[in-house]
Amino acid sequence: MRKLTGLKVPGALLATLLATSAVMADPVDDTLTINGETEIVVRTAAPEHLSGAMSEIMSGWLFREDDTRIMQADDFDNPGMIFVELAEDSWNMAEGSNGKSCADCHGASADMSEVRPTYPKWNETAGEVRTLEMQINDCRTNQMGAEEWKYTGNDMVNMTALLASVSRGNVVNVAIDGPAQSTWEQGKEIYYTRYGQLNLSCSNCHEDNYGNMIRADHLSQGQINGFPVYRLKNTKLNSAHDRFKGCIRDTRAETFSPGSPEFVALELYVASRGNGLGVEGPAIRN
Repeated sequence: MRKLTGLKVPGALLATLLATSAVMADPVDDTLTINGETEIVVRTAAPEHLSGAMSEIMSGWLFREDDTRIMQADDFDNPGMIFVELAEDSWNMAEGSNGKSCADCHGASADMSEVRPTYPKWNETAGEVRTLEMQINDCRTNQMGAEEWKYTGNDMVNMTALLASVSRGNVVNVAIDGPAQSTWEQGKEIYYTRYGQLNLSCSNCHEDNYGNMIRADHLSQGQINGFPVYRLKNTKLNSAHDRFKGCIRDTRAETFSPGSPEFVALELYVASRGNGLGVEGPAIRN
């Protein structure tokens, strides 16, 4: 990605976009319980590493309209659950030269409830931070003898939605110390770096201006505890890296690719900003 510097107007442009809306969209005072039984943590004290930046972290669910929040609270109304059901079929389907399914090694998908909250995470054998997508493809190629899935393809996004859905009720707990720290630091640098012709960083919107209206929507803290999310805008499940790509594109900058080291680092950092929030995927957003 190319960083464009020396632009003074964009800061004023952002202020204008925010000011012309003339509306503050404060997060609602609401609680999220899925299907009337699974409570999700949607606001809590910020993790220690955000000291000085914010004292409280909040799910994007709190910044949505009433009908959207209600839709997410019931799996029968949540359109993202259709894709979870497709992934359940894939979970139990034998593939590849080894004739194995995910279930052959891992058991029922419901037994994977502790997985999603810890990703991205350091993989000692590979010597790298891995996202859930990277680990899924490692299982497919090395354990099943099957072809990799496209990083943001339908099969992959559906499977991450399944693993998120069985983790609902648990809280995000991404490790950022030890060998993962250098990747986390890289992600933090990307988060605070201004990019593109609009000269904006992630923090300009999601840290400095959350709760403000911008164009036809209002800004949340940009938490990713709900990913993958079903967006009403494009009527499909969207991965976190697709959202990163879209945000950076909107700054009119050259973007990184899904699955790139840069986006892996950014995901680790952004995920860690939500440590303590409940896993709620597949969430529903605008």
